[in-house]
Amino acid sequence: MNRYESTSAWRDVDDYFIEALVSEDEALVAARESGATTTMPNAEVAANHGALLGLLVQIAGAKRVLEFGTLAGYSTIWFARAVGDDGNVITLELEEQNAAIARENIARAEVQDRVEVRVGPAADSARELIDSGAPPFDLVFIDADKPSNPRYLEAALELTRSGAIIVIDNVVRDGAVVQPDTNDARVHGVREVVDDISRNPGLEATALQTVGLKGWDGLIIARRK
Repeated sequence: MNRYESTSAWRDVDDYFIEALVSEDEALVAARESGATTTMPNAEVAANHGALLGLLVQIAGAKRVLEFGTLAGYSTIWFARAVGDDGNVITLELEEQNAAIARENIARAEVQDRVEVRVGPAADSARELIDSGAPPFDLVFIDADKPSNPRYLEAALELTRSGAIIVIDNVVRDGAVVQPDTNDARVHGVREVVDDISRNPGLEATALQTVGLKGWDGLIIARRK
């Protein structure tokens, strides 16, 4: 059996743990399902990964979260609930079509009072936050166009301080991350950001491979020293 043939088993295991451990209410289900109507259908994180992101926020005691890549707002809702009534989430989305879907989902989840959706190129929106002197964020989630990962990390470092967490999604890409000669710009974006993290003495990080509903992928979790 090669590494790709156990996809069905991966899905079964994810389904088992999600059913046993993850509580998705109607608002989360609606947000997840509406991902099919975005410009990147079904690209939202799986339910167990959404729960992980929420737990990271709570473990870190994060109250300000910055998200690169909104789509239907599924992970945004997990973040908004985790920061609590006195928290704040800013999420950056390129397409107005996706932002409109996300706003509807966020309102349905009744967390619109703590979420701001900004529309436009994420690097430009992040620069606006930097130039405006936005208060530092406690956690940054980078899940937008992968070739821009290095730019997003650079912005995240300007928008955080010591102790902040930076999570970068989709870094394994079916194992293609170990192929330096690939023509896939997304893989190059991942490899470049890995190099940037490894050379930065102010960051400590690890990467985790994941298998399941979303196939074979993974994420980087970094912390500012």
